[in-house]
Amino acid sequence: MNVPIKPKGQTLGFSYGDERIQFERVKRVQATGKVLIKVHPDCRIVVSAPEEATNDAVIAAVKKRGRWIYQQLRDFRAQSEHIVPRQYISGESHYYLGKQYVLKVIEAPDQTQSVKLLRGHLQITVRQKSKEAVTALLSDWYKSRAKDVFAKRLEAMLEHALWVNFRPPIRVLSMQTQWGSCSPNGRITLNPQLVKAPRTCIDYVILHELCHIAEHNHSERFYRLMSQVMPNWEQTKERLDAMAVLITSLR
Repeated sequence: MNVPIKPKGQTLGFSYGDERIQFERVKRVQATGKVLIKVHPDCRIVVSAPEEATNDAVIAAVKKRGRWIYQQLRDFRAQSEHIVPRQYISGESHYYLGKQYVLKVIEAPDQTQSVKLLRGHLQITVRQKSKEAVTALLSDWYKSRAKDVFAKRLEAMLEHALWVNFRPPIRVLSMQTQWGSCSPNGRITLNPQLVKAPRTCIDYVILHELCHIAEHNHSERFYRLMSQVMPNWEQTKERLDAMAVLITSLR
């Protein structure tokens, strides 16, 4: 089982004025009768609804927020018009553990190439400035930091996962659609891009995979277990979902 970067569900839609608004319906585990609507920066609309709610009821509930959704879409589209392709040059910002750092690229032919966190900056020293050189160095740095951070957070989360009686092997692997996964024999794989998210989001993904060691599918028992070890996991998941575009677009 895995934690997807973007949630997958049933696609529904309705017309608002001259626009067709489509959204993804996903299951809301802790059913309260409420429908939760989230408009993401990439203009994805995800609606969490109780499983027993009919599609017609969900569409009707979302329609009531049609004006708000339409305005959100307009705002995000306007913002996206100002986004330019990343050049990996000084002044750009990149995430690490949920915080933004300004990129500072230094060309030093006689120095060792390196990446350092210094007072709110990600300082990259290269022998010769080029997008490819900076991208490669930054990617390697993220993977190195991810291995260290993930190992420490796994150790911390194992204290809550009392059903796990061994230290699961962990590997860091770039993935296009998943934050993490757990194999049938308990090996946990995590996406290095996840190290750009806050620690609480990293903990959520690790706990999600640890829960799969006990429950290998997304059953009610799985979600009960998840709620026991992280009662606010739904809010943390929503935070990670909302950051997904910012995090994964900074590659």
